Amino acid sequence: VYFVDAMSSFGAVPLDLERGHIDFMVSSVNKCLQGIPGFAYAIAQTEQLLQCKGNSRSLALDLCDQYDGLEKTGQFRFTPPTHCMLAFCQAIKEFEQEGGVHGRAKRYKENRRILQEGMKKLGFEEFLGPEHDGYIITSYKYPKDKNFNFKTFYSKLNEKGLVIYPGKVLNADCFRIGTIGNLFPEDFHELLAAIEEVCKEMNIMLPIT
Repeated sequence: VYFVDAMSSFGAVPLDLERGHIDFMVSSVNKCLQGIPGFAYAIAQTEQLLQCKGNSRSLALDLCDQYDGLEKTGQFRFTPPTHCMLAFCQAIKEFEQEGGVHGRAKRYKENRRILQEGMKKLGFEEFLGPEHDGYIITSYKYPKDKNFNFKTFYSKLNEKGLVIYPGKVLNADCFRIGTIGNLFPEDFHELLAAIEEVCKEMNIMLPIT
């Protein structure tokens, strides 16, 4: 069984379910489709899905039961997140207007290019090498400057109305900046200007060495 977690990529990274021989793909209505958080969904090979009947240890996450309910009644098993579904309908319209996967990827790639060039100019070093390059999210190593403190860095950006990921997911000292969502090149020019300003406020020498 081939299971793909496409939570942070579906809608902006090309994915061929048939050619990829994918049995299950799960994603969310927010992230690259830019709806509001509230429900997730699965695209599955029906034959593979039905073979899983009775295996679920969760009531809420029983996909087979949900599938049966939709087939029989056309309804969710429990109260549906109607406000999220209405927002998702609007998000899909905007997704199509932007040119679908390729149109959205084009904007995200431009966001990423601006961020990458700007952060490099400031001296920030990316955590991953170019062979692992993507345009969804980028991790940067903490500067070695003795005046750098991530909590202060994060808070000062927050005070300027800019929010980056609040913590790290690795043991390595790094922080992450996403380039997806309803964000455009001008937003990243604003972010870069704010990062430069915050570094100066923290007495961090620029460019970072």
